[in-house]
Amino acid sequence: MKVQLIRNATMIVEYAGKRMLVDPMFAKKGELARGPMPAKDWNWKRNPNHDLPISVEEILKDIDFVFLTHLHFDHWDEAAANALPKDIKVFVQDENDKKVIAEAGFTNLEILGEISSFGDIKLTRTKAKHGKGFILKLAGQVCGMVMKHPSEKTLYIAADTVWYEEVDKTIQKFNPEVIIVNGGDNRFVIGDQLIMSKEDIYQTHLAAPNADIVVVHMEGVYHNTLTRKELRSFVNEKAIEEKILIPEDGETLSL
Repeated sequence: MKVQLIRNATMIVEYAGKRMLVDPMFAKKGELARGPMPAKDWNWKRNPNHDLPISVEEILKDIDFVFLTHLHFDHWDEAAANALPKDIKVFVQDENDKKVIAEAGFTNLEILGEISSFGDIKLTRTKAKHGKGFILKLAGQVCGMVMKHPSEKTLYIAADTVWYEEVDKTIQKFNPEVIIVNGGDNRFVIGDQLIMSKEDIYQTHLAAPNADIVVVHMEGVYHNTLTRKELRSFVNEKAIEEKILIPEDGETLSL
């Protein structure tokens, strides 16, 4: 498989001959509104932090289907809705998200379940917990995905989640060889973390020591608090730099 990080949580996954686009946010730098409250460092900048590293046309080339983990502004935006073909296959997490995407004109929608598929690729919905404490109620629902195919390694896309028992259960059940985690340790000025911290990423490694862990959702939006530089220093201290992969925007990993 190949995983190309575009920006933030937007990525292209080449798997068993198919190309899946995950959580497209296509807005130009600073084009989106500020978030619901200031970030941990009191900044309240517009989003995203950087422009796309490649053109939208290049991103969309030969895409077979789309996976939307949820519909927060940094995972789905108006620019993506306008750019994508309205008949492309889109997997969503629930009826509410399906309704929103249908209202945007998309016609080929499916709610991801425990037994879903795209061609001969098996897709399984996984649980996620988008934060800790009261901030979890504000963040709402999100889901991840496990992908399986005889010719590929098992892939687990954890999505916007902190480390908790259901992530561990998913790892123990599916034994994924590649795990993609969202690791920017996003925080607002009040409340706890929204996605994985460096400690959560380390816990993921301890649960799956033989897996390659790809960390995305870094430095893309104003409330990311964990930088690539800080995470690289941390994994070097733990001597796990060969298993924790931290791509730059636009970079493609072969796994």
